[in-house]
Amino acid sequence: MNFNTLIFIAVALLVVVVVIPILVGSFLRNVQAGTIRMVSWLRGTTVIYRGPGKSLEVPLLTTGTTLSSKAINVDLDITDQTADIDDLGVPRPIKVRVLASAIVSVGDSDQLIKTAANRFFSKPEDDQMAILNDLLSSAGRRAINLLTHDQLFSAKTAPIRLPSVQLQSVDPTLPAIQAAEDDDDPLAIIIRKACSKELTDLGLIFNSLNIKVVQSEVADARRRQSAAEASANADIVATQQGRRAREAQLEAERVISDKSRELAQTQASNAALIAQAEALKQDALGTQRSSELRATQLAQAEADAVRVRIEATAAADADAIRVLKMADANAQSIRQVNEAIMAGGEAYLRYRQIEMLPQLVPEIARALAQAKLITVSDGAGGGAAGQATGQITDVVKMMMALQSVQGAAVSGGADSGTAGPEVPQR
Repeated sequence: MNFNTLIFIAVALLVVVVVIPILVGSFLRNVQAGTIRMVSWLRGTTVIYRGPGKSLEVPLLTTGTTLSSKAINVDLDITDQTADIDDLGVPRPIKVRVLASAIVSVGDSDQLIKTAANRFFSKPEDDQMAILNDLLSSAGRRAINLLTHDQLFSAKTAPIRLPSVQLQSVDPTLPAIQAAEDDDDPLAIIIRKACSKELTDLGLIFNSLNIKVVQSEVADARRRQSAAEASANADIVATQQGRRAREAQLEAERVISDKSRELAQTQASNAALIAQAEALKQDALGTQRSSELRATQLAQAEADAVRVRIEATAAADADAIRVLKMADANAQSIRQVNEAIMAGGEAYLRYRQIEMLPQLVPEIARALAQAKLITVSDGAGGGAAGQATGQITDVVKMMMALQSVQGAAVSGGADSGTAGPEVPQR
C-alpha cells in the first residue's frame, strides 16, 4: 500500500465522518418541542413541520422559519362601566374593574399557522403583546358595557346579551368554544366571541379566559353586607345551636331527674316492701313464739297439773299414812302409858309429879290463891283442905296422863317407829 492509497482512505474517512453528517445536518434540521418549522420551496410550496421532529430543507432552494406553538398568557386589567339602568329606564352605570388572564396560541391548521407567521410573529415581541393586550382589553370593555352589574356577579343565572359578531369564514375553533360556553361566565363568553374573529385574522385561537377578580364599590358593599349577614347568620346559628344544646342538656337533666325520682320511688317502695315483709316475718315469728309459748305453757300446765295431781295424791297418801301412823302411834302411846301406869303404879305417878313440880307449883299456888275454901268437915278425909288436896292430886294425874299422851303423839308424828316414853324402873 503506497502513500496515495493512504491519502485516499483518509479523505474517504473524512468525507464519511465529517462531510456527510454536515450535508445531512444541512438537509435535516431539528424541530424542537413547542415550535413549528415552516419550509418554503422555490416554487412557493410551504411545508409545515410540528416539533418535536425533523424538517427537510435544501440550502439555496428552501427558506425556513421557526414559530413558537406555546401558549401565550396575557394579563388583563380592564376598567369600565356596566349597562345598568334604573326602574325608569335611565342609565345608571356602575364602574367595575376586572382582572383576568387570557391564554392564546397559534392555530392548528396550516392556514392559521401561515397567517400567524405573516401577521403576528412577523412583528417584534413587544408589539405582539401590545396587540394581544389591546385586542383582549377592547373586547373585555365591550363585554362589560353589554352586561349589568348583577350579570357580572351572577354568571350562572343572569341572562346574556351577546354581541352580533359575523364571521366571514368558518371558525375551526367554534366547537371547542361552544363546548366551553356551558361552564364559563357571561363575561368570558362575550370576550371570547368578540375577539375570535380578530384572533383568527392574526392566525391565533382563544384557549381560555380566567376571570380572577371583579371589583366594584357596589360589589364591595354587597360583599361587606354578605359578610355581615354571614356573620349574623353564623351568630344566629351559633345561638340556635347553643339553645338546642342547652335544651338538649335540660332535657337530659330532666330525664335524669325523672329517672332518679323513679329510682328513689322504687327504692322507697322496695324498702317499704322489705319493711312490710320484715314486719310480717316478725309477726310470724311472734305468732310462732306465742304458739310455742302457749304450747310450752300448756305442756307446762299439763305437767304442773299432773305434778299437782301426783303431789296431791302423794300428799293425800302421805296424810293418810301419817294419820294412820299417828293413830297407831297414839294407840301405841296410850297402851304404853297405860302399861307404864299399870306397871309403875304410884311410884310412876310420883316420879311424874316430881318432874312436873316446876310447872304445877305456880299453877296450884295461883289456883289456891284464888280459891275460896269453906271447911265443912265431918271428921273424915281431912275436911275441905284434904278434899282440895285430893282433887289436886286427881288433876295432876289427869295432866300427867294428857302430857304422856301428847308426848307419845308428838313422838309418833316425828318418828312413827319409836316406842312410847320409857317407864323408869324403881
